[in-house]
Amino acid sequence: MMTGYGDDPHAAGGPARHIPVLLAEVLKALSPAAGEVIVDGTFGAGGYTKAILASGASVVAIDRDPDAIAAGRVLEQQSGGKLRLVQAPFSTLDEHLESADGVVLDIGISSMQIDQAERGFSFRADGPLDMRMAQAGLSAADVVNSFKVGDLARIFGFLGEERHAGRIARMIENRREKHPFERTLDLADAIETHIGRAPKDKIHPATRVFQALRIFVNDELGELAKALFAAERVLKPGGRLAVVTFHSLEDRIVKRFIADRADAATGSRHLPEAQARTATFKKVGSGVTPDEAEISANPRARSARLRAAARTDAPARAGDVSIFGLPKLPDPKLPGADRPGER
Repeated sequence: MMTGYGDDPHAAGGPARHIPVLLAEVLKALSPAAGEVIVDGTFGAGGYTKAILASGASVVAIDRDPDAIAAGRVLEQQSGGKLRLVQAPFSTLDEHLESADGVVLDIGISSMQIDQAERGFSFRADGPLDMRMAQAGLSAADVVNSFKVGDLARIFGFLGEERHAGRIARMIENRREKHPFERTLDLADAIETHIGRAPKDKIHPATRVFQALRIFVNDELGELAKALFAAERVLKPGGRLAVVTFHSLEDRIVKRFIADRADAATGSRHLPEAQARTATFKKVGSGVTPDEAEISANPRARSARLRAAARTDAPARAGDVSIFGLPKLPDPKLPGADRPGER
C-alpha cells in the first residue's frame, strides 16, 4: 500500500505490519467465486490473494518486486494449483492470461518495502538512496545526482506537490557537485536544513520529495494507466475491476479512466474529437474510503480510496493516455544527455 500526501510514513516508530486496505469492500466489489480467475495485480504480502483464494477462486498474482514473489512461493505451493505467481510489472497483466473474471490493483508501495532500510524508500532509518521496486534500472540516487535542475523541479512539483520544488532542486544541484547523494538520511537532512521545519509541521520536509522520487523512478502513474488499459483487454463481460489508490494523482487517473470508459455517447472531453462509441465499463458505486475503525487499526489506510467498475461486452478500446491529462516529465529510461528538459 502507499501512504497519501497527508501522511508521514517516515516518522519515528517501529515497522508497521502490512494490512490489506479496504479488504471487505474490495471483496464485495470483486465478488470472487469458485471456478473464477482473479488477477491480483499488486501481490505484495498477499493479503488480497489469500482472501480471494479462500472464496474458492483461482488467482494470478503479479508483482515486479522479486522479494514479494520469493516470499509468496510457500503460499503458491500450498494453494493446490489455484495460485500462480508472476514476476512482472502489473501493466503487462494481459500478457500472462487470456481472460479474467476480476482484476484488483492496490497501487503503490507496501509496508514491507517502507520498513526495509536497504530498499531506500524511507528515511526512518538510513539506507541507500534506491527506491526501485523491481530492484533494477534507474535509482533515486541516479535521478538526484544527474538530472537537470528544471527536471528535478518538475518531478518534485508535480509528483510530490512540493511547493518548494525549485528551491530544493537548486540546493541539490549545488550540493551534489561537491558530494553526490547516496544515502536516504543524507538527502532528507539536506532538505530539512535548507527548507527548515516549524514545530507545528506534521510531516518531515523531505516527505513529498521522497514520494515524488519513488513515483518517478518506478513510473507509477504510467504503470497504473497501462494497467487499466490491460485490465480492460483481459476482463470478461461482467468482469469486475477494483482499484485502491492512496493519493489524488492516482485516484484522478482511475476516476478519469472509469468515466471515459463508461461514456458511451460523446467520447472523452480530453480527446481532440468526440466520437460515438460503446461503453466498455459500467461504474459501480462511488469512491469508498476506510471508516474510522480501520484507520485506527491501520493508520496507513487513511488516504485510501476504492473505485470499482464492471466490464460490458463491448470490445476494448485503444489505450489513449491523453484521457489522463498527465504532463510530460523526463523519461527515466533515457540517458542524461538525451533527456528533455532545461539546459
